[in-house]
Amino acid sequence: MFKNAKNDYLNWLVILGAFILVLEILFFNRGLIFSLFISVGMIYLGRKKAGRKRGKLLFFGGIIFFLLSILNMMTFKFLLIAILLHFFIQFIHSKRNPKKFAPDIVKNEQPNHEETMIKNKPLFENIFFGQQKTPFGVYEWEDVNIQAGIGDTIIDLSYTMLPQGETVIFIRNIIGNIQILVPYEIEVSVHHSCVAGSASVFNHHQSKIFNQVYYLKTPGYDQAEQKVKIFTSLMVGNLEVSRI
Repeated sequence: MFKNAKNDYLNWLVILGAFILVLEILFFNRGLIFSLFISVGMIYLGRKKAGRKRGKLLFFGGIIFFLLSILNMMTFKFLLIAILLHFFIQFIHSKRNPKKFAPDIVKNEQPNHEETMIKNKPLFENIFFGQQKTPFGVYEWEDVNIQAGIGDTIIDLSYTMLPQGETVIFIRNIIGNIQILVPYEIEVSVHHSCVAGSASVFNHHQSKIFNQVYYLKTPGYDQAEQKVKIFTSLMVGNLEVSRI
């Protein structure tokens, strides 16, 4: 019962947050969209001119302007209060209804058939700042599923042995570039989503992307025994998938 009430509470919280955001944009803070658009534009131009002093100033100025715009939002303050209230309610509930643990003794002459799980170290970690890339030498492949904040991700598949079947690469990034290097004999499928940036997938080039989602795959992907499926999501940044 409490689980259902908790789900209802979270659903109402999301609906109320969306309602407050619409009210804020329409009546209380009409310049919010403009300020967010300007900050994203500054970040994008700063990435384009990363080697110059002006580019660095635009990039970091855009990040500061973006964070200040978010922190000044009435919706952000409401969500912050709602999260604190949620944890307070959870604390009160845990005090009133503490969890009780009792030993569960089961008499069973049959042997225990619990499955043994093997824990492997992933190639990448979730990070908020910094660059991540595969090792320079030969390495053992593990499917990639990461979330990154600000920084670049580089994956070189030429130094590893990909398994038979479908290999999955899933990368969600806020600001940064993603580069994936694929051997010539491997078939590829690419699902890409981006708010502002560019994309280059083999011979397919798109220099300007604004709030687009597209899907590309090589002709022999469906029949291939060894293939790579790539999912990428960027707010601001560039995607490059090329052969090596």
